[in-house]
Parts: sequence; C-alpha cells; structure tokens
Amino acid sequence: MQYFTDTDMGLDIGLVNAAVESAFADHGRGLVQMPPKIYVTLPAGDFRTMPAYLPSLDIAGVKIVNVHPDNPAKGLPTVMALTVILDTGTGKPVAILNATRLTDMRTGAAGAVACKYLSPKKEIVLGVIGTGKQAEAQVLAISRELKIQHIKVWSRDISHVRRFADRFMEFPCSAGPLEQVCDCDVLVTTTPSRSPIVRDEWIHEGTHINAIGADAPGKEELDPAILQRAQVFVDDPAQAVHSGEINVPISTGLFREVDIAGTIGEVVIGKKQRRDPDAITVFDSTGLAIQDLAIAKIAMQHGKTFELPFP
Repeated sequence: MQYFTDTDMGLDIGLVNAAVESAFADHGRGLVQMPPKIYVTLPAGDFRTMPAYLPSLDIAGVKIVNVHPDNPAKGLPTVMALTVILDTGTGKPVAILNATRLTDMRTGAAGAVACKYLSPKKEIVLGVIGTGKQAEAQVLAISRELKIQHIKVWSRDISHVRRFADRFMEFPCSAGPLEQVCDCDVLVTTTPSRSPIVRDEWIHEGTHINAIGADAPGKEELDPAILQRAQVFVDDPAQAVHSGEINVPISTGLFREVDIAGTIGEVVIGKKQRRDPDAITVFDSTGLAIQDLAIAKIAMQHGKTFELPFP
C-alpha cells in the first residue's frame, strides 16, 4: 500500500476542473454510488466520512475530513483530510492520500464548473465574501473558466483582504462593505456563518452565486429570500437538504426540497439549465465524495509516494 503526500504539487487546475465536471456528469446520469456524508460531532468541531464508487474511473474509497474553526489559532488548517483508496476487485486498501489541499482544490473546481455553466457572462466582476483557503481556491479555479475583470473582497479583518489581494496581484482587487461586494456578476461565499450575511436586496438580476460555506447543519450565508426568487442548483439533494445552504430554510419552511431546480450534474449533461440571462442562480455546494475520487485519480500520478506495510 502506498501513502501519497504533496498530492497537490504539479496538478493543473484546468485538469482538476475537467475531472470534477466529468464526475458531476456521471452523477447527473445516475452512474455513481455515493451515500450522503456522515457527521460525527466533536467538542471543538466535527469530522465527516465520505464513501463513494466511481465506475467510470474504476476507483472506490472513502475520505475522512474534519472541520475545526479554531484550528488556525493553533497553527493548524481548519480543514484536514485523508482519503483511502480501495481496489475495486478485492476491496484491498491500495493507497492513502493526504487530501487536505486536494479538498480545497476539488471544492474550488466545483465552483468553477458551476460558473462555467450558470454564469450568463464570460467576463465577470467577481465578488468574494471570506478570504480563507477556499476563497483562494475558488478564484484560482474560476479564473480557468471565466475571465475575471475585477475582484471585490470582503472580510471581517482588513488585513486578510490585503493578504488576499497580494495573492492575486494579476487581477484588479478592491475591498468593500458587503453590499458593494454583492454588486457583481458572480458572488462566492466561503464563510462558516450560522446566520445570513448576504441580504436579498443586495443581489441583482443575472447574478450567479456559489454558496460554499454552508457545509453542515445549521450553517447558512444567504438570506432565504434570495433562494425563494432564484434557481437553486445543488451538488446532491440528500446532502444539501441536510447540510447545505438550503438546510436551514428547509427546516424553517422558507424553502422546499421540491423547489430545487436540479443538480449541477444535470446542468452539465444539459438536462437542466439557467432560465434566462436575468435569472438569479445559486449553486449550493456541500462537497461530494465523487469529487474526491476524481481528484485522487489525478493526484496519485503526481504526489510523492512512500511504501506502507499492509498485511
């Protein structure tokens, strides 16, 4: 059995976007096995287990990923992950991957795929709420699918905005209050908020929103009124209802599962689409195990390997 580290080194983001897009297409056609992720609550955070089988790549496995919001103060990432790959013929464990940075990349790729299909414009002003690793991953991946003319950024800490702008010096970048940042073509939200921070009146017609931050029960970043007038596409209905952006509005009766416009996989295969250029679209991303398998397939060709004994 092999252990893969430095798995993100040398990975072409465009290739990762394409791999995640293909996995979404398989999901849209019903060609994958993937039960909803399971959450275990810990004193300072949680961890999730995410199993799947992706027949088109002949790969199966499970990712274990934690979310601990206070970790940065301890010098640790908020999110860390490990993926175990199994031989599909025997079930034998064949590889373990350090998937911490891969998780950022595959989530960024999901947002990029959503923008590719749902943004009515190919040259955009990008609004980014939150400035952590996932915000960076979203910008990097989206820039491969759309031309970014300008980035508007909001963070509770202005020093984080400066660091973010330094990271993306190739794009004109400006800080602003939430309302100004929401005046954009594509909006990306990447915060751990448990109450809406984006108000309905700030979102104009034709905006596409990647709602990334809500990835556990009780989290929400968007005013439910936005969802009520938008086309809401999810990565997977079972996960989104439980832990995506729509989970709180559904629990309070402000949104219904039947109001979901479709899955991003259905959009990729052409079964569902944006109504018109003036529609508001929302991609509710919870993160799928098939995304992890798709990127693991690529990463195992690039990462450093160490042999591990296995009986």
